[in-house]
Amino acid sequence: MLWIKNVNLVDPTQGLSGVRDVVVRDGIISAIQERLQEQDVLAVLGTARIEEVQQIDGSGKYLFSGLIDVHVHLREPGQEDKEDIRSGSRAAVRGGFTSILAMANTSPVIDQRALVEFVRIQGQRAGMARVYPIAAVTKGFKGLELVEMMDMRDGGAVGFSDDGKGIQNAEMMRLALEYAKLTGCPIISHCEDNDLAGNGVMRRGEESARLGLRGIPASAESVMVARDVLLAGETGGKIHIAHVSTKESVQIIRAAKNIGIDVTAEVNPHHLLLTDKDVTLTGTSFKVNPPLPSMEDQEALLQGLADGTIDMLATDHAPHTWEEKAKPFAEAPFGINALETALAAVWQGLVVKGLLSPEQVVKLWSLNPARRFGLAGGTIQVGSAADMVLFDPLYKEMITAESLESKAQNTPFLGKEMQGFPVMTWVNGELLMENRKILDRK
Repeated sequence: MLWIKNVNLVDPTQGLSGVRDVVVRDGIISAIQERLQEQDVLAVLGTARIEEVQQIDGSGKYLFSGLIDVHVHLREPGQEDKEDIRSGSRAAVRGGFTSILAMANTSPVIDQRALVEFVRIQGQRAGMARVYPIAAVTKGFKGLELVEMMDMRDGGAVGFSDDGKGIQNAEMMRLALEYAKLTGCPIISHCEDNDLAGNGVMRRGEESARLGLRGIPASAESVMVARDVLLAGETGGKIHIAHVSTKESVQIIRAAKNIGIDVTAEVNPHHLLLTDKDVTLTGTSFKVNPPLPSMEDQEALLQGLADGTIDMLATDHAPHTWEEKAKPFAEAPFGINALETALAAVWQGLVVKGLLSPEQVVKLWSLNPARRFGLAGGTIQVGSAADMVLFDPLYKEMITAESLESKAQNTPFLGKEMQGFPVMTWVNGELLMENRKILDRK
């Protein structure tokens, strides 16, 4: 039994943004009111002893519905040296995420029901964030044959994606959108034209020329965004565009929504906070795919968030070993470790600067993901499961290898002090993180 007092509750589903008391019983939100008295709490909880109730002073802090990250790479099975489901879900809870969607580019690829069930069960065994599997679209990510989508959905898949490899064959993508309608799940598209991208390692432009690095043109993404939203329109399928990073992509998605195509889109914090000017030859933590945008592209991404063209934030948490990221820039793998630093980075980089409101953060990182993928969560309403995060905008932390729950250290924030962190995280009413420390379930 839990009583959180005087906390700034933010819940867009109820139009709530103000100081409230929140009471939880048996993992369920039982009451939300202003200035509850002890006798009121005891009546709600059905107990006569206040000593049985955990009381938390939320003054100066925010209470959000648990964040939902729709784009996470957990690497298990097959690449557990980078991350595994246990370490990744612990990192998620520490970052304020109560639900995460695990991408299929493991080894082997998640392209059959047994593997979907393995990911789901491993998530349950870890006992941290809720882990929802994303299944592959094509067998072995080869782009030649569709997976058994209905069987995979029945095994627990909540979406389908060959993320990490764009589906190059337009007819295969069209068929995927057709068949996925039977499941009710969206296709998540990694929009990248391999011929245009070539062997590029950063965004093509003045900065890539200055550094002498092979560039990836913005068109490598945007032409595939255009193709896939048009195919979604033709088939009536549900498409979700992963990691949008160019102004042309934003324009295409906006136009598609205006004509009624069922498309949603996500943007990664690093594309909102960093640009190609941040890339250095030794800074392999800045090597991501899609690559860091130009400043002009970044402005379009922020505008897309503001006007609703882009529906959600997602980390694209992509852990790698230290040895892999220690290679020369051109040889190092793409990817940023992001789960534990994303909320702090967005808060300082966007919320404090007035570019996003706390209400928008909750909508983009909790409500909208829950709605699009049909998940529990996204709200703190009486009767809902208590997936919650207590956020302290003043809490400061130095990011070190020792402080991270993730196995990986490939974050551009390593060795830097950040401010604004989750200090408590509950999943289904159970406290799993307190004062930045994971509490292992007994």
